[in-house]
Amino acid sequence: MAVRNRNHLLLSVIITFFFYQTSEAVKCFHCNSANNSACLDLHLQKMHAIIPIVDCAKSLPSSLTKDGFFCRKITQTILHVDKTPEVRITRGCGWIKHKRECYKNDNKDHLETVCQCFGDMCNGANAREIELSAVAAVAILTTFRTWRGI
Repeated sequence: MAVRNRNHLLLSVIITFFFYQTSEAVKCFHCNSANNSACLDLHLQKMHAIIPIVDCAKSLPSSLTKDGFFCRKITQTILHVDKTPEVRITRGCGWIKHKRECYKNDNKDHLETVCQCFGDMCNGANAREIELSAVAAVAILTTFRTWRGI
C-alpha cells in the first residue's frame, strides 16, 4: 500500500511539473510581420535568433494585470478594397485572458485569430503544436501509470 501511495504522489508531482507554469516571469516573442517578415514563420531555428524575446513582467507595467502575463499570437487577414488581402502576424505579451485558448473576430476590414498560451516563448508555435505537446505529455503519463501498475 505504501508503494502505491508513493507512486500516486510521484505521478501527481510529474503532472504538476508538466502543467504548472508561472505567468509572472513569462517570456514571449515580440514582433509584427508588418515590419519584420521573420515574424510570419518561427518554425525555422534561425528565425528564433532574429526575433526579439521580452520578459513580459519587465516590459509592461504590472498594473495591467492581476492574473499575470501570458503570450499571445494574433493572425490578421487585412481586407483591402483594391488589392489582395494581406496576412499579418503579431506576437507579444497579453494581460487580459480570454476564456478560450483561441478565438476569432470577423471585423469589417479584417479577420482575426487570437491565440493565448502560458509558457515561455509559446507564441512561436501555432495552437495545433501546443495541443499536440499536451496530448503527448498525457500519453506519456498514462503509459507510465499503466507500466507501473498504478
